Amino acid sequence: MKRIFFLSTWIFLLPFLFFSCASREKIVYIQNAISASETSEFETKIKPDDILAIVVSSENPEVSAPYNSVAVTLQNSSSDSGQSNQIQTYLVDKNGYIEFPILKKIKLSGYTKEQAIDLLKEKLKDHVADASINLRILNYKITVLGEVNKPGTYPIQSERITLLEALGQAGDLTIYGKRNNILIIREENGKKISQRVDITKSDFINSSYYYLAQNDVVYIEPNKTKINSSTVGPNIAIGISALSLVVTIFALTIN
Repeated sequence: MKRIFFLSTWIFLLPFLFFSCASREKIVYIQNAISASETSEFETKIKPDDILAIVVSSENPEVSAPYNSVAVTLQNSSSDSGQSNQIQTYLVDKNGYIEFPILKKIKLSGYTKEQAIDLLKEKLKDHVADASINLRILNYKITVLGEVNKPGTYPIQSERITLLEALGQAGDLTIYGKRNNILIIREENGKKISQRVDITKSDFINSSYYYLAQNDVVYIEPNKTKINSSTVGPNIAIGISALSLVVTIFALTIN
């Protein structure tokens, strides 16, 4: 009877022991990080389908007014008073151009924020000599999918975000997320490109994918434990119950 009891106990515990093993190298982020490391320089570049807020101001408001004539009213959702703001917006078309008042078509795709501001100032210098330009990308967002605690699409308020910050917004990876093979999908020059990133290694900080670009998609694939458990999981309880029943009947029979 004792042998049967121990046998049934081991049969019951074996699946849990199998799935509980995990190595540190597969879980811990940025292993062997050095005390100082240079990160890759990154500046967000304007892309087709971006929505830009561009406001031209001057010491003489009457001079800059014609360049702020196509305002769109946006509701301020963070305010309880229901106030709305007038924001000058422009859609970058598929060829990279915006339709700017008076100056007409201006190509901004491929420019960084500072480069775009310099270009606009150059084109405005004969009309608004002291032009001050405020430019922002309003629809900057990233999408995080797969084995994270809060998958979804996240709007970004700043001008850049790191991969680690994006994972933080998504509630971090689950224990089943594959940390050494994260897929990043990005669009460049009208083409979709993809890159695999290993965040368990410290050298990924110097990767061109350490910072995410607008509309990047980050996918965390499940590890082998999750894949195996998706097959075993629904059946393991039934199997253990059936096996326990067989062992019990056998024990009663020989008793």
